[in-house]
Amino acid sequence: MNILEIKNLYVNYGAIKALKGINLTVKDGSIVTLIGANGAGKTTLLRTISSLLKPESGEIIYQKKNVTDLAPDKIVALGISQSPEGRMIFSNLTVKENLEMGAYTRKDKQNFQEDLDFIYEFFPRLKERLKQLGGTLSGGEQQMLAISRALMSKPKLLLLDEPSLGIAPLLVKLIFEKIVELNKKTGITILLVEQNANIALSIANYGYVMETGEIILEGEANYLSNNEEVRKAYLGE
Repeated sequence: MNILEIKNLYVNYGAIKALKGINLTVKDGSIVTLIGANGAGKTTLLRTISSLLKPESGEIIYQKKNVTDLAPDKIVALGISQSPEGRMIFSNLTVKENLEMGAYTRKDKQNFQEDLDFIYEFFPRLKERLKQLGGTLSGGEQQMLAISRALMSKPKLLLLDEPSLGIAPLLVKLIFEKIVELNKKTGITILLVEQNANIALSIANYGYVMETGEIILEGEANYLSNNEEVRKAYLGE
C-alpha cells in the first residue's frame, strides 16, 4: 500500500516555478530517497508535504486522504513529521525540553515517558546530555536531537531533510545506520532528502532524481546506483 501519493504538484515562489508537476509515491514501510543538486526542489517538496508551503495546484494524498489544504499542525497530528534541513533545534532549550516540544500535538500523554525511554535507548548520547542546552551540542548530536524531536510526535511517515549536512563523517555513518534501524524496528516510513547520493541510495528501497523542479528519473535504489547518468552526475564517477 502507498502511504503517500503526490499528484501533479506545482509550487511557485512568486514568479519562480519551484515544482513543475511532481508525481511520486511512497510505499508504506519503505525508505525512499530524493536526490539532486542544490535548487532541484527537494526541500520545497518536503516543506509542501508538511504544509509549510501551499501548492499552486496538485494533490497530496496521505493514507488515501487528501491532505493538501490541511494546516501544518493537522499534518503532524495525522502522522507526518519532519526533521528539517539545518536541524532547527531550539538552541536555548535543553535536550529534554526540545524532545517535549516534539510531542506538542499528542493527546496520549500517558505514553510520553515510554517514548522518551525509546529515544534514550536509540540515541544514548542524548540521555547523557538531557539538561544541556541544544545550542551547545555538536552538529551530529543536534541531528540526533532533530530526528528524535520529530519521532516524539509518533509519526508513521518521517521526512528527513539533509541529515548528513555539516556532520563529521563518522557521525554521518552512525546517523544513517540509525535511520535503517529505525525503519526496521518500528516500521516507520522514511522519505529522505540527501545530497550524499551514495549513502542515500545505499539505504533506500526506491529513489527519485530531481532536477530544476522536475523528476527526471526514478527506480529501485540499486538501479539508480548503477545508472551511468546518475553515477556521473551525482555519485562522483
